[in-house]
Amino acid sequence: MARRPLPRILRYGGEHLARGRELARTAGAGATDVLHPLITVARGLGRLASAARRRWAGTPKDRRGPVLFLVASVLLVIVLTPHGAVLAAATLLAAAGWRGRDRAERRPAGVPDEEQAQRLRSLYEALVPYFSTVEDPAPLYSHGGEWQEPFETHEFDDTGRISRLVLRYPAYFTDGEAAARARVEQLLHAKAGRGREYRFGWDEEANRLTLEVLAPLPTDVTPETLVNSPGETVLGFTDPAGPADPAHPAHTPPAADGERGGDVPPVVWHTGPRSTEPHLLALGSPGTGTSTLLRCVALQALRHGDVLIVDGGAAGEYACLTGRSGVIAVECSAAGARASLEWASRETERRLIAANRARQSGRPVPEDTRRPLWIVVDRPAALGHLAAAEGGGDPQALLQVPLRHGRAANVTVVVAEHLESAQALSEAVRQHTRARVLLGPSSVEQLTAVLGMAPRSTPPSLVPAGRGYARLGAGPVLRVQVPATPDPYDETAEVRHREAVRELLPPRAAGAGAAAATASTATAKDADSDTDTDTSTDTETSTNADADASAEADTRTDADTHTDTAADTDTEAEAEADTDTEAEAETDTEADTEAEAEAAAEAAAEADNDADPSTDGRTDTNTVAVNQAAEPPEVAGVAAVDFMKDPAHLDEPGMPSEADADPGEPARAEL
Repeated sequence: MARRPLPRILRYGGEHLARGRELARTAGAGATDVLHPLITVARGLGRLASAARRRWAGTPKDRRGPVLFLVASVLLVIVLTPHGAVLAAATLLAAAGWRGRDRAERRPAGVPDEEQAQRLRSLYEALVPYFSTVEDPAPLYSHGGEWQEPFETHEFDDTGRISRLVLRYPAYFTDGEAAARARVEQLLHAKAGRGREYRFGWDEEANRLTLEVLAPLPTDVTPETLVNSPGETVLGFTDPAGPADPAHPAHTPPAADGERGGDVPPVVWHTGPRSTEPHLLALGSPGTGTSTLLRCVALQALRHGDVLIVDGGAAGEYACLTGRSGVIAVECSAAGARASLEWASRETERRLIAANRARQSGRPVPEDTRRPLWIVVDRPAALGHLAAAEGGGDPQALLQVPLRHGRAANVTVVVAEHLESAQALSEAVRQHTRARVLLGPSSVEQLTAVLGMAPRSTPPSLVPAGRGYARLGAGPVLRVQVPATPDPYDETAEVRHREAVRELLPPRAAGAGAAAATASTATAKDADSDTDTDTSTDTETSTNADADASAEADTRTDADTHTDTAADTDTEAEAEADTDTEAEAETDTEADTEAEAEAAAEAAAEADNDADPSTDGRTDTNTVAVNQAAEPPEVAGVAAVDFMKDPAHLDEPGMPSEADADPGEPARAEL
């Protein structure tokens, strides 16, 4: 069956439809232009009617009668007056046209409306006592004066509050005094609207003050997006820096912000031998994010160095780093913390000595000395109280060497403590930590005491976790937000943040899981070696007994001649017995070395018996010689020390000492 053709308008009407839409749009625009006066008048009549209705609703009931009588009298006068109705209609249309005009087009850009002008006028009046004196003949600020002259630039947000303001102040104002500036900032903070953060920029040269409202810092940036190089650690994110803003460093590598698709400027802390602030101190109230900051720093440090963690709170905040590659230890007890910090102190001294010897000999510094070592200590005051209760010393005293000499040894110390326990910190910690971070809500006095100077912005009363201020050395105080780095084992944290941290964790150490298996295997090998040694010793003893019997049968006929030789041989037998005891004590010698020694002893014994049968057959003398050759030589009568078999002389932790040896075996010094 043949298909029916489409209508003509659907096949060829595309151009006609487009042309029709364009004509309709043009006609509508023209009608709007033509009817614009009528539209304006109609809108004005509606506004007048609404105003009259509101006025009537606001009139008291006892006064509505006189108002109606007045309106009726006016209408009667209009009717009786010649051409009164025409004049009244013309007046009504004029009022409706004025009332229905578009006010947005009338007000030019940059000119505030009535409400905004009232805000600026009240702010101007409030600044008069601060920026004016009686002796000034032409004051810039005076009661009843014009606010347009001192206020150069002003901007408002969608709610009608001030978002940016640039004002001038007289030259005699003491802008160099912190107290005077603080009074003006407190006033502007109250008049511009509380609940927001303001940044004040004092231009003392031009006598200008800039007030800006700071946008909230992002709280959902994870450390996986951080971009840094060796020697750089990102502590958090701050406000964007302007082209001439001296408060921010010139070099700030960007950190990707995944959700917004942009970059946020980070606060970069430079560490290493050339750093001016090699150590960090973070303070804050409980729950403000100090442990989060230390966890973020540790994850960045593991990319290029080793980390030793001491958790004084013992809350398991760093359990995710236990056994990871590059993590030396994660200690939570007072004894473990003291042992770890003692090792860190000795390691710092060892690095200094190695680097000094290398420089004196003209050689490069060893690789293990150049590798950064990080000592992360969380809540050392709690460890100090616990150690004092146990009768031990304060572990903070062991941080003195890494804090004083860590910069030259490439050792960095990071300490975090609660703000209320800051007085318990040692003098070395307070003196050598020039990089400071204060998290959580805090007053201007607390910020000045911790950071050394007040911030340029007003500290808010309510802040999210990880929000605070940072100051690196003698630099300015910066607003900072710590990256979201929760404990990956914390089920209360967001899943995507926990996954991001879990991806940044280094792999498990290769020998961490197999340490016990390695120790058991070594013990089994030692037992097998002892069994082989005993078997070979018994075989050798039986062989020597047969040789002695045959030699004694030959030497009985010549006993008188060899009396002295027999006496010497008895002495050698006693030495042989001592040497056999020593050979049994050397259980750490490998099986292949023992086999070679036994083969050499048997060959030497057979050669001596064949060559000189008058030696009374004591072939164990050669065995003694072989065993003595395997031992380290003695110099000037002092027994040599075998560092492979006497671990007491090693300066390495974890090695067995002489006190741990078998009490039945004689020590090297006794032999």
